[in-house]
Amino acid sequence: MIEYSFIFRYDEKRVFYSENSKLKRGKRMNKSIPENWWTQLRLPVISAPMFLVSGPELVKNCCLNGVIGSFPSPNARPIEVLDQWMGQLNKELAAARNQNPNRKIAPWAMNMVVHSSYGRLQEELELIKKHQPQLVITSLGSPKVVVDIVHEYGGLVFSDVSDVKFAKKAVETGVDGLILVASGAGGHAGQINNFAFVDMVRSFWDGIIVLAGAISTGKGILAAQAAGADLAYMGTRFIVATESMARDEYRDMLVEATQEDIMLTDAFSGVNANMLIPSIVKAGLDPKQLVKKEKVEFNHMQKESNAKAWRDIWSAGHGVGAIDKIESAGEIIERLETEYLDALQKVNKAAENITGQKIN
Repeated sequence: MIEYSFIFRYDEKRVFYSENSKLKRGKRMNKSIPENWWTQLRLPVISAPMFLVSGPELVKNCCLNGVIGSFPSPNARPIEVLDQWMGQLNKELAAARNQNPNRKIAPWAMNMVVHSSYGRLQEELELIKKHQPQLVITSLGSPKVVVDIVHEYGGLVFSDVSDVKFAKKAVETGVDGLILVASGAGGHAGQINNFAFVDMVRSFWDGIIVLAGAISTGKGILAAQAAGADLAYMGTRFIVATESMARDEYRDMLVEATQEDIMLTDAFSGVNANMLIPSIVKAGLDPKQLVKKEKVEFNHMQKESNAKAWRDIWSAGHGVGAIDKIESAGEIIERLETEYLDALQKVNKAAENITGQKIN
């Protein structure tokens, strides 16, 4: 029988760069995941940036276990703390690579709010110039100003989008990747089905796609790749990691929760977000009586006193049902890898049965 590579093996024309085409200073756009990233990744996953949850310990331990770790910049307050976090991650991960050159240690990423109401934008841009993260993720606004800076030193910019209109706008700014925030994602979520969203965007975009929304298992990671995404974006799964900044009560609630405990509401930021109903009730609010916040405003994210809506009322995605215990980031990633490889074996076997052709 003819042997061929199945869809989950990356086609070199689509994904890999040759030695002569790696990221260069001033490169306009990178349409594929850099080849050196694949040598650093254990799984095609980004641990998504989560407000008041993702900190340097979670990011570092995801990276040390071969998954791209990320954090939202407003988690580091004041700005001097952000400077410290970025420098610390560069230093500690570089030391780990030097100590064990053969270990898969993934790059880290920072998520920036680029909405016009965010008052710390310029200061954060200066820190990007200083620390030069390999990946910057933009949210809630035009990524153009970030793209110009990051491409100058050879980094990549991914923009998260929740519909096709915003995806097309992001493409026009020269981003390298689109993070498709589909229905079922934790926190601010879209309303489009995961697979349909990828198909719609692939009709006009041949660059990098990261798929977000209810992906909590290794099977889900594989499904994202099968749908045409390059990476999976996983947030809720990592909230329970012992290295996250989440409260123990938050972790316990996630272990007990099911999809029925999640509601989509625009009451807390003016933008639809999936929130845990038990946390809303615990805060003394009636989930049926929530009122939309009329003003969309993200400057409050940098103010400690105004973080109550996200500190005491917690978000989660539809994939919460797959979480059954509290584990370290390394243990979570090890379980995801086992699930991923098991799913790949089963899918390949099923494909062999249908096609009659041997799958490598």
